[in-house]
Amino acid sequence: MGSDRMTVTHDRPNASASARPSASGSSARPRRRRPLIVLGLTGVVLLCIVLSIAIGAKPIPIGDVWAGLVSPENSENDVIIRSLRVPRTVLGLLVGAALGIAGALMQGHTRNPLADPGLLGVEAGAAFAVVLAIYSFGVTDTLGFVWFAFAGALVASLVVFALGSLGQGAATPVTLALAGAAVSALLGSFTSALILMDRQTLDVFRFWQVGALTGRPTRVIWEVLPFLIVGLLLALYNAPALNLLSLGEDVARSLGQSVFTTRAIGIASITLLTGAAVAAAGPIGFVGLVVPHVARIFTGPDYRWLLPCSALLGGSLVLLTDTIGRVVVRPGEMQVGIIMALVGAPFFIWLVRRRRLAAL
Repeated sequence: MGSDRMTVTHDRPNASASARPSASGSSARPRRRRPLIVLGLTGVVLLCIVLSIAIGAKPIPIGDVWAGLVSPENSENDVIIRSLRVPRTVLGLLVGAALGIAGALMQGHTRNPLADPGLLGVEAGAAFAVVLAIYSFGVTDTLGFVWFAFAGALVASLVVFALGSLGQGAATPVTLALAGAAVSALLGSFTSALILMDRQTLDVFRFWQVGALTGRPTRVIWEVLPFLIVGLLLALYNAPALNLLSLGEDVARSLGQSVFTTRAIGIASITLLTGAAVAAAGPIGFVGLVVPHVARIFTGPDYRWLLPCSALLGGSLVLLTDTIGRVVVRPGEMQVGIIMALVGAPFFIWLVRRRRLAAL
């Protein structure tokens, strides 16, 4: 009997010790895969860039694409590549990356897996400002839309944050979502009223509203680029704090994190990224909604990896859908906002049915 007891008590530590390395090894494997995932997504982005430059109303061989980028000779292909397709590709990459990051931040801060950048009223504010510019000031060019759209997005997000912060305590995910829905509905009604009052406003606004990369001058990229850079830096700075916030507000506070500051920085980043993207290309749906869920499959809930992967996936998705839009109705083209809706809605339904969305 005594020897049996000694055997049992001696075996238990060995069993637990042998189990410990395997558990730590299994938890370390996803972390080791993350750099490889980022590298793979970077390769996907490069492939989408090549396709975006090579495919269009006039197909251009890969060799001519490389020659047009490296040693242009002012041929017809070189002009198409350098003056039209490269700026369009850069704009699509920036817009997709901005919307992907903004969607991940939006879902994290509101703890709502169905949240997208438009939930804070950013898109509604931009749309109302554009309609107001057309109706009141006669603005009809894209460069004029950029500043009005960005100003409208900024004001709308500030109003939402102020309304969500009313009462006792700071803004919460619920109050922000409710305030965003209310402001979006109000601005949407104002936008509809102005459109119905003037047919010319409707004719100009509808081409911006559909969401497109075509017809945007290269200067637009340089105008929105500073806002995108600042928004990206704020997002990366916000990522560690957002990891703590995802554990619960009480836990974050106990670890010395200011919930109000974390949320304010996150909303500032969302506003800058979404406002700049919407101002440059118009509202493009489903990017900020679908991309974070796909990225979360690869990276898990760690926002330090989720945000870069969302940027890469968002840029790839916008470039790919824009390229598809040039092919399906050739020699014409279908705007990226339309293609995104056609692709994004069924894909998101499949994602919801196949994979249970993570609780945020």
